[in-house]
Amino acid sequence: MILGKTANSVPPLLLVRYFTIIEGFHVGHTGRNAAMSNLTSADLAKILQSGAARVKENHELLSRLDAATGDGDHGVTMKRVAEVIIESVTDGQSLGVGPLLEQVGWNVMSVDGGSTSPLLGSFFIGMSEAVGGSETLDSRTLAVAFESGLAKLRTLTQAKVGDKTMIDALVPAVEALRQAADAGAEPTVVLAQAADAAQCGTEKTSELQARFGRARNLGPRSIGHVDPGATSIALFFAGFRDGVN
Repeated sequence: MILGKTANSVPPLLLVRYFTIIEGFHVGHTGRNAAMSNLTSADLAKILQSGAARVKENHELLSRLDAATGDGDHGVTMKRVAEVIIESVTDGQSLGVGPLLEQVGWNVMSVDGGSTSPLLGSFFIGMSEAVGGSETLDSRTLAVAFESGLAKLRTLTQAKVGDKTMIDALVPAVEALRQAADAGAEPTVVLAQAADAAQCGTEKTSELQARFGRARNLGPRSIGHVDPGATSIALFFAGFRDGVN
């Protein structure tokens, strides 16, 4: 279990809080918006704000996780990214779905944060390109948007699943989202399934050896630590799920 493997670098109580934070609603829990079939720009704004808020409130945890294998500043970067997303959404409340995602993406790209901000910024820009002029998003359109965001992000990195990066959480999340959408699930369920997949992918990173970033310099010693980048993605998706409920 991850708790045992990471106990030397992160206080157990902090990890318990981490898993409590990520888990939230269970798969299949759709809350009060169970009948929601389409997301408006206002709905998307709430989802983005919720994801960013979840990351921001846990930035210290992210830095603790990063300190175990890196320079410990990932939480600081993600706090900046989260604040920019919240500000962008607030300023862009009158925008449509596509323009809102584009604004968020370009503003995130401008954050000073190593490779993290370009990767995440490109993700949101990729989503906006897929959405185009759509006024609302149903589950399948949402899946297309997330797939486009992932494809855009992957043009900036050679990391793949198993390399102990944010990709280990993002790829399974997007795949789960697509599977749920193809099965006819509503956006609430689709995002819940994606959040669960992101959490599972994050937990698995404790068993992996880092292939990218400063953590790769540790070699086998990086095994036993949860990847902070994957954790950030899991936090985002947990917030996305809660934002639509």
